[in-house]
Amino acid sequence: MTDLYDDAAALPRLLRGGLAAHDIRALRGAGISRSAAAWARSKGRLGRPFHATYLSGPGAADLLDRLRAALLALPPDAVFAGQTAALLYGFGVIATNDVHVAVPAGTAVPQRRGVVAHECALPFDDVCEVFGVPCLAPARCAVDLARCLPRGDALAVFDAALRAGACSADELAAEVGRHGRLRGVRQARELVSLATPLSECRQESHLRLVFHDGGLPRPRPQLAVVDEWGVERCRLDLGYEQSRVGAEYDGRSHVERWRLRHDRERHNWLEMRGWRMRYFTDHDLYQRPDRIVSVMRTTLHHPGARPHRWV
Repeated sequence: MTDLYDDAAALPRLLRGGLAAHDIRALRGAGISRSAAAWARSKGRLGRPFHATYLSGPGAADLLDRLRAALLALPPDAVFAGQTAALLYGFGVIATNDVHVAVPAGTAVPQRRGVVAHECALPFDDVCEVFGVPCLAPARCAVDLARCLPRGDALAVFDAALRAGACSADELAAEVGRHGRLRGVRQARELVSLATPLSECRQESHLRLVFHDGGLPRPRPQLAVVDEWGVERCRLDLGYEQSRVGAEYDGRSHVERWRLRHDRERHNWLEMRGWRMRYFTDHDLYQRPDRIVSVMRTTLHHPGARPHRWV
């Protein structure tokens, strides 16, 4: 799973898709039997990402190679969707080892290990070609995922899609409207109004949702803090500028010695300028979110805090 949204957005630029895809019929037409294909596989001259589909050429297969091979085993009206299409669009922040495709309702799909087919009630009137393979449009992929994922991950998908520039907030809202009363659309409709391109990672999105569910004022993600000369000195994961209260998620990188030194200097600089910082870990975020809400509410309503305008 990719937690950093900028890493997810960078993935499509790394795809090369330099291998040639073949199905077993093409190999037979070239005079290569199954036993010969098996021998070539054992020597590393052929890859077999799915049953009866093969890849040949120099180098290791990437996602695009696997998708081109998968198309050989799928019906002609199948398109990539969900987590798989999100990877190609640059907001693939939900882990999956499978290839996800969408097919019209009632379509017979060959069973392939590693391929998950989703029957769709909505028509396929928004198919895009991405790197030469067919995908549902980015807004539709994001809403489809948001309807079925846990709320925190659903918001993360929306945030990552906006940050990658795969679609706009208006396009997401319009797409939610197209889904009518399909399962999970109420969740998608609620979360699309909270989505922002400012969040940088999945945990920031989850933390912001904890604030929302706890009835806290809406914070600004990646709030820039400037010094007395107007020069930006740092950014806070979540912040309330009027109250001078900030919240940060402490992940694994924060325990590294150089990062810890930087964080302490940053904390002292903020504290000397009247900021009150609160830090939360994965244990707080996923095991005791109520404590996060309690700490932030107490901090915001402390007698020394500046009043915050609720939005």
